[in-house]
Amino acid sequence: MKAPTPPIRVLLVEDHAFTRDGLRATLGLEPDLRVVAEARSGEEALELLARVPVDVAVLDIGLPGMDGVRAAAEIKRGWPQVRIVMLTAHDLRDEVFAALASGAEAYCLKRETPELLLLAVRAAAAGSAYLDPRIAHHVLGGVRAPDSAPPLTPRETEVLRLIADGHPNREIAARLGISVSTVKLHVQDVLVKLRAADRTQAAVKALRQGLL
Repeated sequence: MKAPTPPIRVLLVEDHAFTRDGLRATLGLEPDLRVVAEARSGEEALELLARVPVDVAVLDIGLPGMDGVRAAAEIKRGWPQVRIVMLTAHDLRDEVFAALASGAEAYCLKRETPELLLLAVRAAAAGSAYLDPRIAHHVLGGVRAPDSAPPLTPRETEVLRLIADGHPNREIAARLGISVSTVKLHVQDVLVKLRAADRTQAAVKALRQGLL
């Protein structure tokens, strides 16, 4: 007799108690989903992940302190097997790309009907990507009409990919076998070419333009 499939273990990360209660209730009605931990901040989520096995983390992008984008990047760095569903009330282009650049597998808008959240959690757990239909146009628009920019060299692309993965300059230097000062020069060139104000914006623009 085939053993039953274990439920998907979910970590909820939401600072508003009312919203968190609603998410817990929605997920708790599904036999294949189980909320195993809850956190009110990104920092608390990282502490919980060190103790509680989790398959999918549902993150509010607007967390206090460490926001959802940074929390997602930290989770991916420490627990790469954990899938991430980013949850937000806003349909903002930059937020969408920042969330995807941080490693989130799914991006879902908060809404009254729970079906899309359930779909997002299950898709992420299965290793698939999911975008709420109401924000998918941002990604499609970025693919169809990318910003023009000078091409990046292979080395600049390597540096940018490591930036998007959340690595600081010292780690990038060690991974590529170059000096920290050389990394800084590459970063500066990338910022100029992508017309980005900082490393995070560069990663977001690169993802939007299909450079990563």
